[in-house]
Amino acid sequence: MSTLDASIEKMNISDDNTDEENVSICANCGKEGDNLKSCTACKMVKYCSRDCQVAHRPQHKKQCRKRAKELHDIELFKQPPPREDCPICFLQLPNMGSGSTYYACCGKFICCGCSYAPVYDNQGNKVDEKKCPFCRTPHPKSYEEDKKRRMKRIEANDPMAIVKQGCYYRDGSNGYPQDYTKALELYLRAAESGHASSYTCIGYLYEFGKGVEIDKKKAKHYWELAAIGGDMNARHNLGNNEIRAGSYDRALKHYMIAARGGCNDSLDQIKRGYSKGHVTKDDYMRALRSYQEYLGEIKSRQRDKAAAFRGKQYH
Repeated sequence: MSTLDASIEKMNISDDNTDEENVSICANCGKEGDNLKSCTACKMVKYCSRDCQVAHRPQHKKQCRKRAKELHDIELFKQPPPREDCPICFLQLPNMGSGSTYYACCGKFICCGCSYAPVYDNQGNKVDEKKCPFCRTPHPKSYEEDKKRRMKRIEANDPMAIVKQGCYYRDGSNGYPQDYTKALELYLRAAESGHASSYTCIGYLYEFGKGVEIDKKKAKHYWELAAIGGDMNARHNLGNNEIRAGSYDRALKHYMIAARGGCNDSLDQIKRGYSKGHVTKDDYMRALRSYQEYLGEIKSRQRDKAAAFRGKQYH
């Protein structure tokens, strides 16, 4: 038996054995110990030193890469946790951007239903002045006031405020010059907190070469981070990438997760795949049911009113 096989067998001993029998073994030299470090990529073997890890790399590399890919896919294709609840109605916030509004006054996301609903004072009287539905701060009356609130949130390291500022530089909007370098700096700053949409924005910069060299691998890397964090737009983009690569099974996995998270574009892609014979009827029906379940979970009368109101505005 090789040293590697012995190490794996030693680590797989049943829980019925004693702690002494479960002692770790270095995969290269066979040294036993309690403080050995696991291979950070595959988690399968352990080493007593960096030198042993380097020496063992040639024979471990193939198996390590295979297992690391398996672990990565397990993490990538997990259904992400739902978004937090609206702090007013306590229903789950919609995943897609149009379903909620960010308020810089308090740094809260409020669902479209609560944003659309009238605000009342402590006496139950309707307030005519437009105010934040959560903290009751009056809406900013000027661009400078709005900017001051946003900068205050940025100083507090609010990742959403930082991402929005990055988008202003990316698009050259809201009074800011177009500056992709500054946008990337802000996105990376927000990403330090694991903010999913910041990873999505970084991915777009690399995908289309905005301020950086086009790098499809980096774009995919950041979209994967965003998808793991629950961003359905990034998840849909990954599905599209897999379609272009001819990997319909992996594309379907992404689309199914995105459809469960309310992404209508992913549901359309699954429907299109079904019409072309790439997706089974059972998979399409499962996607449709999960999409409808999601809509049921975020549905409320007030949100329906808000959606109808927005629909009238756009027609």
